[in-house]
Amino acid sequence: MPGMDLRNLFCGPGKEALVSVGVMAPDRGQYDSLVEKIRSHDYAYYVLAQPAISDREYDGLYRQLLDIERLHPEWITSDSPTQRVGGEVLDGFRSVPHQAPMLSLDNTYSANEVVAFIKKLERLFPNQPLEFTLEPKVDGVAVAVRYENGQIRQGLTRGDGTVGDDITSNLKTIRSIPHQLKKNPGSVLEVRGEVFMPRSGFVKLNEKRLASGDPAFANPRNATAGSLKQLDSRLVSERPLDVIFYGFGVMDIDVAPETNVEFLEMLTSLGLPGPHRYWVCRDAASILGALEELNSMRKELPYETDGAVIKLNSMRLREEAGNTSKSPRWAMAYKFEAEQQLTRLRDIVVQVGRTGVLTPVAELDPILIAGSTVSRATLHNEDDMKRKDVRIGDWVLVEKAGEVIPAVVRVELGERNGSERIFHFPTHCPECATEIVKESHESSGSTIYRCPNRSCPAQVRGRLIQWCSRGGMDIEGGGEVLIRQLVESDLVRTPADLYRLDIAQVASLERMADKSAQNFLDGVAASRKRELWRLIYSLGLPHVGASTAKSLAKEFGSLSGLSQATHEQLVSIEDIGDVVATSILDWFADPENQSLILELTNHGLLVEESHWNAQSGATRIFTGQSIVLTGTLPTLKRQQATEMIERFGGKVSASVSRKTSFVLAGDDAGSKLEKAQSLGVRILSEADFLALLPDSGPENKQPPHGAVVS
Repeated sequence: MPGMDLRNLFCGPGKEALVSVGVMAPDRGQYDSLVEKIRSHDYAYYVLAQPAISDREYDGLYRQLLDIERLHPEWITSDSPTQRVGGEVLDGFRSVPHQAPMLSLDNTYSANEVVAFIKKLERLFPNQPLEFTLEPKVDGVAVAVRYENGQIRQGLTRGDGTVGDDITSNLKTIRSIPHQLKKNPGSVLEVRGEVFMPRSGFVKLNEKRLASGDPAFANPRNATAGSLKQLDSRLVSERPLDVIFYGFGVMDIDVAPETNVEFLEMLTSLGLPGPHRYWVCRDAASILGALEELNSMRKELPYETDGAVIKLNSMRLREEAGNTSKSPRWAMAYKFEAEQQLTRLRDIVVQVGRTGVLTPVAELDPILIAGSTVSRATLHNEDDMKRKDVRIGDWVLVEKAGEVIPAVVRVELGERNGSERIFHFPTHCPECATEIVKESHESSGSTIYRCPNRSCPAQVRGRLIQWCSRGGMDIEGGGEVLIRQLVESDLVRTPADLYRLDIAQVASLERMADKSAQNFLDGVAASRKRELWRLIYSLGLPHVGASTAKSLAKEFGSLSGLSQATHEQLVSIEDIGDVVATSILDWFADPENQSLILELTNHGLLVEESHWNAQSGATRIFTGQSIVLTGTLPTLKRQQATEMIERFGGKVSASVSRKTSFVLAGDDAGSKLEKAQSLGVRILSEADFLALLPDSGPENKQPPHGAVVS
């Protein structure tokens, strides 16, 4: 936005809202690959708080997926990234369903699309004067805090938008969150907002961590996410966290606000922190003017902000506008262009990933971007480097969009003095000295360099890190530092080697005491009984993410069954295409992989699902049915109920429609229950639901393996 007058968008005819670039004649394999790529980025962003690409790059991938699904709606599955709100629920906290979904916002970098959004609402409400509010978009971690009769009762993370983690004890440590409101507004008020770390507090925290020998946090958002994931609230109380509330979920109060302005004023009257500044606008021109004003002052705000949120002011009109399954129709987010800084590129090194792919990384003179120090930036691949003509010694413009891994945007060619050097990819792997293989990928049109040595230490570490990850076999303590030591000590080469370790071997490693070594080994032992889908995912089959692994586990019921699957059987599964099927067949045909499976079986891993997890066709009683969950069930967690429905062939939907087969309702069920009643949709209690399950033995009425009844 700097240097650009947004009001110029109103000048001249033919100004149309920008649209995403269409995808020409995609095949199912390209679609599957794109879905899996977005899922992996969702997991990195929402669960690990370690995003791998910028917001703009992610938005581009998401637009491509939307374009393909417009062309091929028959490919859309219930777990497509476009059908869900956010990421997965964090481990380690009690999972609690949101009484009202925490929706995400449609977003744009285009002022033209802001104009189109306003015009769309003007068409929806003709002859009605519209008002909008514009607020800074806080770059933090979304939370919901529930007050009952003015007393704090519960605090949840967003989770996946329908189920969040109970982090009440952590939120209570934040001084700006009152335990008791200044006055009692009514029986229930759930406020929603963003927990963040102020810039000044972030700098002091990193100084303290570096002084004590701990690694610095990459940026304020990662520091915030890491703090809220702490299981010990005493540690959280030492972190400089703050919060801003801007919306609400369930609200049963004496006097409900009629506008967003009234709501924000109510927050202040109750002692709840709201936006530091907001604007009231009546048309697109005033909104664009407010965006310019916010962009010019956002560095003065105490927190990082990457844009603005534009909302209808009238609560009544919001209700009439309604929501999609993912986003409200009455609000959108506008994102500012990423902050950029100029610096010298001192060197280029390559990193070797889990699959052997070499990725170039720029070593930079340190610069401060968006509140954190940047000394490295990704260069993606050789084609990207050639297109930008990146050379060692260049002055480069570095961007850190969305507070993630920085990237080199362009080279300042006018700053060259002739001393710059062209980078050449190594002919041999920097980790193991194996000769590098150059591959051309027709689907992406890019060239990659790969180390073909599967015993390469970097690849070994990558495979083991995925195996131990929370999304994989969830082994406590199995992080990158420990894995590197295990590999360098030649104690572990494959996942099967983890199950041979003893406490003396682990405790002998640097910074490993007997207690931490035993905790790690206990985690290894516990992983023997992880669900089959986790095992399939952790094996690292190409193109097989968590969702596909669940489909495979449900369809085949065992590793043996999956290993003997035919191409025809694989492509018949809803979310598997030709590319994924072929990669699965190739993986199981590899003798090394066959040997690994045999070793894991001998170590007692769950290579075959229990009766509960592998239902025969005769007992898939919910096949073809769409089922909605709402409220709090007496004994089952939402995740447990979802797994039961899926294992018996059904699909869980986020919204009620005439096509809904039935609604499984618990206590405090809200609008979904009311809609089901109005549409005449069948409503079941937990007892009714469990009574439907096939009565083939008492184990069928128990929760799935590993579940804990709350």
